[in-house]
Amino acid sequence: MRLSTRMTRIAVAAVCLMLAVTSCSEDNRYADVAVAATAGTTGNADINKDGKVVVLVLSPGNLDDNGYYESFLNKASAFAARQGWSIERQGNIKPGTALAAAKAACAKYKPDLVALGASEIQDAVPAATNGDCGNAYWYVPSSTSLKEQKGILISQDFTFESVIAAGYANGLLMKNKGYSKAGFISGPVVDFSIDAAKAFYAGLKYAMGSAPLEYTPVFTGDLNDGPKAEAAMKQLADDGVKAVYPYLGGGADPAAKVGNARGILLSTPGTNRCDSTSPSFAVSVIFDPGEYFAAALEDFSKGDLKMGTRREWHIGVDQVPTVRFCNGTNQENADLAQFITDIGSGTVNVTNEVNKYGPQVEIPDSSS
Repeated sequence: MRLSTRMTRIAVAAVCLMLAVTSCSEDNRYADVAVAATAGTTGNADINKDGKVVVLVLSPGNLDDNGYYESFLNKASAFAARQGWSIERQGNIKPGTALAAAKAACAKYKPDLVALGASEIQDAVPAATNGDCGNAYWYVPSSTSLKEQKGILISQDFTFESVIAAGYANGLLMKNKGYSKAGFISGPVVDFSIDAAKAFYAGLKYAMGSAPLEYTPVFTGDLNDGPKAEAAMKQLADDGVKAVYPYLGGGADPAAKVGNARGILLSTPGTNRCDSTSPSFAVSVIFDPGEYFAAALEDFSKGDLKMGTRREWHIGVDQVPTVRFCNGTNQENADLAQFITDIGSGTVNVTNEVNKYGPQVEIPDSSS
């Protein structure tokens, strides 16, 4: 998947991280990085000037999950290998423990770039201003309201946009097959999963119009727990559900394999897996964090990555995120492409659509 020039240029500037070192001013902290633009990638990216480039990836999920979390690491590893950089990794970091984990990992690896694999561990961000973590650039994905601040680059996509398109794609398939029951599986009852549950339903309704629709969201409490995800899929299948979005991390494949065995239409949580056969998917919902990160790494290698800024990614505007059928008809493909274009142009206002149908989605109490 190639990115356009506009997608791979976040900014062209040298900046200063906010450090507790009085002798380093914001004006001169990385002045030599810009000058080194013709000196090779190590010169540009060796932020702490120790003669090597280390990228530290911190993730809340399993970095071998064949899905969202692993895609982030794979793109980084491939790029780093071409540049002669080192990749260090730490997965399965629990939210609330990320700050301590980041400080310990930075002290151990002395990174030049710290990359968070997902927004769930944003509590690590305060480490960007001190110690070994403060000597590095930071890449922070966010689909929420994290504010711009010195020392970090925020890369933001929008849950409503990609997931309403996923719902629309599933709605087209359901309508054409005469199905009336859909489901959604996620982990904890938190803002991003609630938003996704509501957006998926809004997309289903948009596609199906007045056709009957029953919708059941299930929250297992853990994005990576395979047995819980399998149980949720079995529950939905037993209830006659025909299309399910497993909006999960490490739990996605176990749930999908159950769904395959029960003949359920499935969608991917973030990556293009139309070539996958075990499990197989009807729809690829592509908000691959690795694609966003690859664009940032390209700029990082050239000394063009600017901290204190935000890069936004919009469906129907940028090449990613997007949604595609794995075996759609010509008409289904055309209808989905038009819907995505309409989101990008503003013809379809996703917030209005989610607000219209969102109150109809029953979300369990997070304390239950």
